[in-house]
Amino acid sequence: MEHYAPAQQVFAAGLIFARMGAMLMAIPGLGETFVPVRVRLSLGLLLAFILFPVIGASVPAVPGDVSGVAFAVIKETAIGLMIGVILRLFMSSLAAAGEIISIQTTLGFAQTANPTQAAPSPTLGTFLGLFGLVLIMTTNMHHLFLSAIVRSYTLFPFTRALPVADANALAIQTVSRSFALGLQLSAPVVAFSLIFNIATGLIGRVMPQFQIFFVASPLMILLGLSIFALSLGVIGMVWIDHYRDLVGMFA
Repeated sequence: MEHYAPAQQVFAAGLIFARMGAMLMAIPGLGETFVPVRVRLSLGLLLAFILFPVIGASVPAVPGDVSGVAFAVIKETAIGLMIGVILRLFMSSLAAAGEIISIQTTLGFAQTANPTQAAPSPTLGTFLGLFGLVLIMTTNMHHLFLSAIVRSYTLFPFTRALPVADANALAIQTVSRSFALGLQLSAPVVAFSLIFNIATGLIGRVMPQFQIFFVASPLMILLGLSIFALSLGVIGMVWIDHYRDLVGMFA
């Protein structure tokens, strides 16, 4: 190995690749399951070669034993996964919004294979998940992902201990914010569903012979999906603004 590169350079490039590869396996868009693993790892290796001249000098010396090397690699992998998973957790806001809208429009049992998850999800949730990925790519949000990767070496340098407590707190905060945002994004359909159900209940009390189920269900689906379609642009703008704020914490 010393004939091609010193051990310090190999060690530094390996640590950079460990963080790059772990992060690219988890971040939205580039880390989706339908993107081949070899493509993601190749991109991580390319980024490692690009960042090596900039970051390689800050890498500490090679540990004297194998356990030290293994601990350093595990630490960098954990940091990359932490950042990537937190960025992915915020995508659950769209899944929560789709789940709530599906329940309110009586479409909760309409399941579709979700390419971003391992299990099927409600059709509207799958649609919103793919909608979020399209927004990330069309608004060049993935450029901020690359900026977050570079700045992670300032926030989490090689000499800093693994921030487990801070990562747990940030993950909990991200999940809570995601659920709250999902409820906010589905608010138009939820408000319509509440008014519609109250109105159909009053009609059922006034006219007991009226077939509420056969009339209300098609109207609920038609009007609910119409309101969802009309509010889709606002949903996209609000969600991408919140996601940009989250990515800005790292970038």
